[in-house]
Amino acid sequence: MRDLPWKSLLAWLLAAFFVVGGIGNIFASETVLADYARWGYPGWFHHVTGVLELTAAALIAWRPTRLWGAGLAGLVMVGAAGTVLSHGEFSHAIAPLVVLALALVVAFLAYRDRGPA
Repeated sequence: MRDLPWKSLLAWLLAAFFVVGGIGNIFASETVLADYARWGYPGWFHHVTGVLELTAAALIAWRPTRLWGAGLAGLVMVGAAGTVLSHGEFSHAIAPLVVLALALVVAFLAYRDRGPA
């Protein structure tokens, strides 16, 4: 089990999630745009979310910046969970909270594995 690069695999899976999410937000469907409007966000905000997600993915993918990327990913997921929870969409908070937990694990592993300062 020690020979498997599970920490890198976990980080790459998280990065892949944010690539898909970022592209999905930048090129948002009418349903996604309607969700953003229902939540009270301006029409351009899905672009901001998409750019933040793609930035998080890029930072997570590169090992020296993985901690920063996981931190940014966590902040994006806190925002996503906060949005749906504040609008009473409790079942929609499950996915962002699970991804937040994964981002925290990746952040912890990156923090622990960093070299001496």
